[in-house]
Amino acid sequence: MKKGLIFDMDGTLWDSSENVAASWTEKIRELGLERPDITKSDVMGVMGLTMDRIADALFGDLSKEKRMELLDLCCQHENDYLRKHGGVLYPDLEKTFVRLKKKYHLYIVSNCQQGYIEAFLEHYGFGKHFDDIECYGNNLKEKGDNIALLAKRNGLDKAWYVGDIQGDYDATMKAGLDFIHSAYGFGTIKQIVPELQRFSDLPNLMKELDK
Repeated sequence: MKKGLIFDMDGTLWDSSENVAASWTEKIRELGLERPDITKSDVMGVMGLTMDRIADALFGDLSKEKRMELLDLCCQHENDYLRKHGGVLYPDLEKTFVRLKKKYHLYIVSNCQQGYIEAFLEHYGFGKHFDDIECYGNNLKEKGDNIALLAKRNGLDKAWYVGDIQGDYDATMKAGLDFIHSAYGFGTIKQIVPELQRFSDLPNLMKELDK
């Protein structure tokens, strides 16, 4: 039986909000636009949303065409910035990947732009730990659809999605998988679900869930 763990990014594997805000502000200044700085709080407020909804939230005063154009430029710069600077990893991340890979195939599915997951993997050299990735920016599909797509594409017989916000839970239910809440992340879950207080607790939790 092929088993997999599929991870969300923000609030599950790392917190990139401060560097995302810095990169977007840098790009806006480079473009010479008279707009307020993008703050960490701004970024935290839209984490987990699809890119079109982020554009609506942060650049809603612009026409749809202009806000998407600005978002694309910011995201391109963000990928380059994160590839160079990284973000804030949750403790013992790679040690935990190594432990988990002894029994599970590892994957990432995010609502991010194309290139964001790759920047994370490249900066830290984590690519060797993951079998496959998928994101909204690749195909404009919602997270639930991409979780299901990745599970089917990789022939998973059993899989769990690990995420931190209600939208992650809802997407996982849509995909028909089991959910684990990274309770140290950015959000809460209304339903009663298995919880991680630390990412490094996941191997021990899986011993309980995967009997």
